[in-house]
Amino acid sequence: MKYPKLDPRFTCWRLRVGRSRIHRLGVFAAENIPNRRKVVEYTGERISLSEAAKRFAKLWRSRKRNKRFYWFSLNARWVIDGAVGGSGAGFINHGCDPNLGTRRIRGHIFYFSRRPIRKGEELTVDYSFSKEAVRVPCRCGAPACRGTINRR
Repeated sequence: MKYPKLDPRFTCWRLRVGRSRIHRLGVFAAENIPNRRKVVEYTGERISLSEAAKRFAKLWRSRKRNKRFYWFSLNARWVIDGAVGGSGAGFINHGCDPNLGTRRIRGHIFYFSRRPIRKGEELTVDYSFSKEAVRVPCRCGAPACRGTINRR
């Protein structure tokens, strides 16, 4: 199977996309990554929250429910659509005990290592979906898994 590629312009370490035990595809470290290092920038088309809602509604109406969207809220007004010109960071799966943390710096979204990451380890980040949003089950397998990717 041919996997999508990560854009090397936005990665600081060697990473690869592969089959994930968490969900479909995931991003894996192709080399050891030290603690507190920038790993990858989440990039894509910057769209307004209202445009994101329109795209979601259109996707929902089209019945293409197997199609995925990769959105990251930049702030209360803007969303990054990683499916349009994204770096590939949208393939990073949720984990309740993630090895990556998120930082928003001057309008950019970066993932930083929260601890040393071993070569071959899948990269994960806590999606922290709103507790008011539709509950989405979690399959991360962490010992302290909260059972949902929504915040408690």
